[in-house]
Amino acid sequence: MKTFRGFLLAGTQSGVGKTTISTGIMGALKKRGMSVKPFKVGPDYIDPQFHHYVTGNPSRNLDGYMLKEETIKTLFYKNLVDLDVAVVEGVMGLYDGRGTEKDQGSSAHIAKILNLPVILVIDGSGMSSSAAAMVLGYKMYDRGVNIQGVIINNVSGEKHYAILKEVIERDTATKCIGYLNKNRNIELKSRHLGLIPCGEVPELQKKADEVVAMVEETIDIEGLLSLVSSMEVAGIPIKTLDKKLVIAYPYDDAFNFYYQDNLDLLKELGCSLVPFSPLKDKNLPEKIHGLYIGGGFPEVFAGELEKNKEIRGRIYQKAQEGLPIYAECGGFMYLTKGIKTFEGDSYEMVGVFDAVAEMTKRLQRFGYCEVTPTEKSSFFKESFTIKAHEFHRAIVKGREENYVYHVRKIKGDKVIDRWCCGQEKYNCIGAFPHIHFYSHPSFVEGFIEKCESYKKTMD
Repeated sequence: MKTFRGFLLAGTQSGVGKTTISTGIMGALKKRGMSVKPFKVGPDYIDPQFHHYVTGNPSRNLDGYMLKEETIKTLFYKNLVDLDVAVVEGVMGLYDGRGTEKDQGSSAHIAKILNLPVILVIDGSGMSSSAAAMVLGYKMYDRGVNIQGVIINNVSGEKHYAILKEVIERDTATKCIGYLNKNRNIELKSRHLGLIPCGEVPELQKKADEVVAMVEETIDIEGLLSLVSSMEVAGIPIKTLDKKLVIAYPYDDAFNFYYQDNLDLLKELGCSLVPFSPLKDKNLPEKIHGLYIGGGFPEVFAGELEKNKEIRGRIYQKAQEGLPIYAECGGFMYLTKGIKTFEGDSYEMVGVFDAVAEMTKRLQRFGYCEVTPTEKSSFFKESFTIKAHEFHRAIVKGREENYVYHVRKIKGDKVIDRWCCGQEKYNCIGAFPHIHFYSHPSFVEGFIEKCESYKKTMD
């Protein structure tokens, strides 16, 4: 049996400072010589990048909608190897899940599945006794959620914190373990899809060091750990196949939206993964049997992607030769004929799909959905319905008869919206929905079978 400490850091709402405080605490724990394994509730790709940066360990997503409870437990526990502390950053507010269902996809849902104590982050600006009412409400709303401590963000100073601490501890019997002062310098900047990714943040190390220093100054790290009991967990053996397949995947500023567990599953199924950059590299890695293009921000780097004619031409050539390619969201956009940016400028892309991606001023799709391949799709070995997530401002204009997914948005037991999505050509498929491979492993097994067939043509 292995022993570790773990907790979930949740907020009262979005924008309360969860990511800043989470990364600061992770960094402070690492400075104390601890091995920290980070996790993120929900489908977000960007927050885990900051976790990885400060801990040196990949951060994994725990999604209560896309994944079954037993799968969540497996993905959590199998990664608790050689660690001291598991830190899970929540999503939105503590009880915010799919629609109004607090036990589907919320931070509270994950805390209960994994039996983790919760540290609640609140915004203390402009409050005194009302802070206690807020904390008490969160504690009473679901007594199955174990709120062990409170961190207060955006306080006016030590005296303000002392007032908040006194009333919260007196009236809610909940320990306050620290605070952060208002500080615009440590705020993480955002753009059209949320936070700017880790790799694009100027002077990131300086900012990370400043956040960790602030956390160490005003948050009681030892007090936090004292609230978190040690837990025992049996190790879960990982079985790895040896198919000797090589899958290339782009990883740079333009493409970096990958669930770590997706990459892990490909490795466990016998694939070697080779990263490359469509921004910088002139050719694909050699002797590959498949290509997995995740999402990102191709619209932000469209000019640079267009300039790299060599890699675009090589991808198009390999597609014509039958190389299996699976592309999501930004990767899908990259495989179209071109991207029209927010500014109205058009840039040539790979051109596999007879379509054009165009950025719009508003979100086109946002939230969870269910995806079923159309009858015309030959990419998958069997029919299925899989839970997925969409979050994009782009539209892709192309031939409707080429659509490969039927997509449904469901609220409660009712279908509230339906649409079609995606393109398929040669041995390539691209679409907007982001899919967690562990939500339906046969989804990726079908892709791997195509890669195996392609490999035989190379031997």
